[in-house]
Amino acid sequence: MTTLTIDIHNQEEEKALLEFLHKKNISYRTNDDLTLSQEQEEEILSREKAFENGEMKSQPWEEVRKRFVRT
Repeated sequence: MTTLTIDIHNQEEEKALLEFLHKKNISYRTNDDLTLSQEQEEEILSREKAFENGEMKSQPWEEVRKRFVRT
């Protein structure tokens, strides 16, 4: 079995995806262990947009980790 992860950004996307899955008779599971508030979702989308527009840079995990791990 292959696992496919889909990031749903709003209720319209969720509704469209569920309609498609039902129409094609595709079984699926949801992972609702983590629920974000509207404010958290907006912050994530804002940061994603800033990154895509070149207004924000990413850093490798090892560099970030070095700043927080004491030697």
